[in-house]
Amino acid sequence: MPFRILAINPGSTSTKIALYEDDKELKSVSFQHTIEELAPFNNAAEQYEWRRDIVLNYLDSVGFDYKKLDAVIGRGGLVHPLESGTYEVTDILRKDLLNAKRQHASNLGGLIARDIADRAGVKAYIADPVTVDEMIPYARISGLPQLPRLSIMHALNQKAVARRYADEVGARYEDLNLIVCHMGGGTSVGAHRKGRVIDTTNGFNGSGPFTPERSGSLPPGQLVDLCFSGEYSYEEIAKMVHGKGGLFAHLGTSSVPEILDRIDRGDLHAMLILRAMCYTTAKAIGEMAVSLKGHVDAILLTGGVAHSRRLTDFIAQHVDFIAPIYVYPGENELESLALNALSVLNGDREAMVYTAEPDNNDPGDINDTQKPSKLREILAASVIAANRATLKRMTAVRQYLRKLRIPRNNLTPRN
Repeated sequence: MPFRILAINPGSTSTKIALYEDDKELKSVSFQHTIEELAPFNNAAEQYEWRRDIVLNYLDSVGFDYKKLDAVIGRGGLVHPLESGTYEVTDILRKDLLNAKRQHASNLGGLIARDIADRAGVKAYIADPVTVDEMIPYARISGLPQLPRLSIMHALNQKAVARRYADEVGARYEDLNLIVCHMGGGTSVGAHRKGRVIDTTNGFNGSGPFTPERSGSLPPGQLVDLCFSGEYSYEEIAKMVHGKGGLFAHLGTSSVPEILDRIDRGDLHAMLILRAMCYTTAKAIGEMAVSLKGHVDAILLTGGVAHSRRLTDFIAQHVDFIAPIYVYPGENELESLALNALSVLNGDREAMVYTAEPDNNDPGDINDTQKPSKLREILAASVIAANRATLKRMTAVRQYLRKLRIPRNNLTPRN
């Protein structure tokens, strides 16, 4: 008997639902939510029951009895940093989703999945939430210890597209170096090294390219001046960074099709801003090429914005010297969710255990051996690997000096 799986993907302005039998989609729908519909809610958490009822009413409208489900899986939310994988929505995970420090509709995915799964008497899961954190230690460090770089990205779709590309070329995801760029309302660009995202831009409210509705990286001095100008409240500044930044701040809309139409009617300002967004995206791809030390097998462009060939072509013109480019428009998140649940149901992988407290990633605790530190373990392992590599071969500079027989101390700068 095939397994019946319900996949749920709540987004900022949509709720997407799909029913699967094993890996075959039976039905799917995307409910778009207007500004007027969302207006009564102060935050995403308050939308929980409303969105849950949308899912239940849909199942009823298509004549599907949720008691026939074998599993329910929802999009993962803004919980603490964790490893990539499929997680059962335990009481601990449910509590963290309910009390998430950052508000986003994705937090509702696991909550709605757990609610419906409890009614059906089956298990609920999330997979590859946006807080998947596989960053190398020094990628986390910014210029201020109070402001570490965070891994918040479109992990579900990035991982799904990376594995899809690997299947298409007959390779294992774990054997490839890829740059994956998800472009939607938010954009995240990840450096995938042998199956792990060792560095990424922050697709929620941090550094990276600007997007249809998010500001991305901003000039820090000017941002400080803006914050203390007395003209704006905390809430207004926060909204400029996430929600009303990017294309919306410049052009009054976050709709890329609408902006393209304005360009076709001769709007040069719209053209300038849209190209600037693509330019910042291309620069972020270049940064991730550095993270991979130039060893890049392919660049994968995905997300809703990737539907526009004009935009993907503009980005490609700036980065095609790095690696071949492949475009996967749209999102594969519902399918990826279903496949993650199926792999657990089939016994191909075990559901991972979510813990209440994250591994200690405070750089200031690395030298304190009395405190556990995941960073210390990773850094120590990388030092050992680097030392082994050094013993096997000389660096390019040393080889050059030996060839010319130039003493190294002769290169010491003098005042």
